[in-house]
Formats: sequence, C-alpha cells, structure tokens
Amino acid sequence: MIELIRKYTNEHSRFVAINGTLIHYRVEGKGPYLILLHGSFSSLHTFDAWSNILKKQFTVVRLDLPAFGLTGPMAQDSYSMPTYVKHLKKFLQTIGVDRCAIAGSSLGGWIAWEYALHFPNQVEKLILIDSAGFTDKYTLPLPFRMAKTPFINRVIKFAVRKSLLEEFVREVYFNKSKVTAKLIERYYDLFSRDGNPEAFLKLVNSKYKDKTRYLKNLPMPTLILWGKEDSWIPVEHAYRFHEAIPHNDLIIYDLVGHLPMEEIPEDTALDVASFLLD
Repeated sequence: MIELIRKYTNEHSRFVAINGTLIHYRVEGKGPYLILLHGSFSSLHTFDAWSNILKKQFTVVRLDLPAFGLTGPMAQDSYSMPTYVKHLKKFLQTIGVDRCAIAGSSLGGWIAWEYALHFPNQVEKLILIDSAGFTDKYTLPLPFRMAKTPFINRVIKFAVRKSLLEEFVREVYFNKSKVTAKLIERYYDLFSRDGNPEAFLKLVNSKYKDKTRYLKNLPMPTLILWGKEDSWIPVEHAYRFHEAIPHNDLIIYDLVGHLPMEEIPEDTALDVASFLLD
C-alpha cells in the first residue's frame, strides 16, 4: 500500500476520514466548486486532463470513491446507492463545500444524479458522462457479468489478471491507441489494491432500487455527454436521460467510447466550461 501511495499521489493529494474510511482526494484551482466522480474500475486519475484544463476557472475536487483507487473498501462494507450518497454528503460537508456542480462518469454519474435528487439545493448544475442508472441485465459489460456469476465471483481477485483487465480497458476506448502500457498498469494496480476486488464484487451484487422515474424531478440544468461508440452503456441510454430530465443539453461525440473525458479531454472540457459558465 505504501508503494501505491507513493506512485499514485502527488502534491495535490489529501486524505480525510469519512465514516471510518480514509478517502483519497485532490483539490486544484480556484473558482466555483466542481466535483468529479469516476466510474467502476477507475479512480480520480481518469480526470487528470480535465483537471489540468478546468482548474483555471474552477476549484476542481475529485476523489477515489470507496471500493476503488487508494480509498479502498468502506469501513461498513456496504455499497448500496444510498450509502454512496450519504458518504458523498459527509465528504462534501467535511471539506466545506455547500454548493457545487457535480460531474459523474458511469457509476459516478449514477451517484451524481441520485445525489442531486436527494440534495437539489446543493447541486447547482449536473453533468452526466455516459452515466449508469438505467439498468439492463441483458447488456451488462463482461466484468459485471463475471461478478454476478457463481464461483467466478468468489475468485474474482484471482480471475482478473492484468491481461484480462487490459481487455476491459480496451473495450471502453474507441481509439485503442490511447490505451498505453502505463494506463493499463494504473488500472490494474488500483483495481488489485487490497480489498478492492472484494468490494467491487459486493457493489455489483448489491440490491438497487430503480429511481430513474424520479429523474423528472431534477430541477437543475444538466449536461449529458456521451460517446457514440460506448460499448459498455449504449448511446440509447443517453437519449433516455435526455427524455427523462427536464432541463438538459445532450452532446453525442462520434468515434468516442465510454470515457469521453479521457479520449477527447480538450473538446469535452471546453463543452463543460461553456455549460458551467453560461
């Protein structure tokens, strides 16, 4: 763990205890608060390029969500959506953020919109990046199907080797040239951190209530960003969010996969800045 901390922290890294879990997070820039939430298998590093661009106009706060990155498992070992929402609420209170914009990718998008439903007065604007939330068991990505499969789910820590994780990462990128050895190493190092594989297993097998019918109650302006070639959450889901949320703009990026902020960071960051400053 000490080696991982040395490798994946920098001068902006901080740690804070939230409900018994030590959260790794970073704060950069100045201006209105923008909170960034990553997705499954990922970490706050997925927003490296965005942070470098957006910190010129915003105070960018990003964190390793519990079950991922350097943060690792939750102390209470619960990974339901209400638990994540409460955890985020406590984190923002602890670091002194009363109002903010929140952007979430994939799982982070799901946490973001559920948080916005619970605390609409705290969220000024919402950004959903290839967001999860419309559950469809027939289009689950391979890692999630594995986590739900008897026997395999019990040995997932040993089943997900570096070569298999590389396949997962290649799936989420449309531009395969972006998938470097260094990128694979980071994803593998942080996924295999002590406790993370088991926590991911519990997360995937937690019971979730479908709250997408409440999306119509979101009062804040929302920006929906989506990679047209997303192989993990089909672009059809972008249109479902677009139809469900009252006040939103939708941008679909051609020739981009599940992680627009990693594949085309300059274009997407410009769209985000324009939306937030409008």
